[in-house]
Amino acid sequence: MTIHARVAAARQQLRNAGLSANEADLSARVLAQHVLGWTTERLLTDGGDGEPPDFGMHFDVLITRRASREPLPYIVGHREFWHLDFEVTPAVLIPRHETELIVEAALALVPSTTHATIADLCTGCGCVAVAIARERPAVRVIATDISEEALTVARRNAVRHGVGDRVEIRRGDLLEPIVTTCDVIVANPPYVVAGARPALQPEVRDHEPNVALFGGEDGLRLVERLVRDAPARIRSGGWLIFEFGYGQDEEIEQMISESPDLTLVDFKRDLQGIARTAIARRR
Repeated sequence: MTIHARVAAARQQLRNAGLSANEADLSARVLAQHVLGWTTERLLTDGGDGEPPDFGMHFDVLITRRASREPLPYIVGHREFWHLDFEVTPAVLIPRHETELIVEAALALVPSTTHATIADLCTGCGCVAVAIARERPAVRVIATDISEEALTVARRNAVRHGVGDRVEIRRGDLLEPIVTTCDVIVANPPYVVAGARPALQPEVRDHEPNVALFGGEDGLRLVERLVRDAPARIRSGGWLIFEFGYGQDEEIEQMISESPDLTLVDFKRDLQGIARTAIARRR
């Protein structure tokens, strides 16, 4: 059997398992490249050759895992974010492209040569903290998470990308580990409404860590704490930047308007025009 024939059969198996055509095609291709150690270009040019020994056995095992709706990044062990390759495990939330809006906002507010202290709360695999540290060599980042398993992954990612000396890893609940005044606090807190669980994709519902997903009955339990408590850890004129869920912008706007210490400056929107990231200034 050729490699292309094996991959085509896998695509059909994944579609039969409920994946969309695009997801099935992507998963089959990426898993083939993962087993072979090939680039996309080589798979296209050499995929018509006969498959190497044991390729089919190893590939089929991974396809079976993907057909059970295990997320692709957990199977291959990494995910791209901000053009960087991050290790991911089931202990961390898989980085989403919309979370890059947090990085964009932080970089726009911190000039490249500015010495600043930035806290990244709910850091997960450390993607936001590492991306900011890579782009701003004069910045110190404090990355926190309640999960020790997640912080182990974040620590490895910081070292992997050469910023382990400027990304300090601390364990604790939200702002608990932050004992200094920061110039900027960024966060991607859990914000999924608890009642939405049955409607989530199986990849999310059954595999990603609940502690990183769900924000209580209205999804805003941790966001409310963040807006209430973060100003005490931000210098006057500093910034709070955080992600929130689809359709929560009105609640976020009201919440910040009621804060005696914060002024809402902007919402950053994703490619669909949906507000996803709040930018507020400390008075």
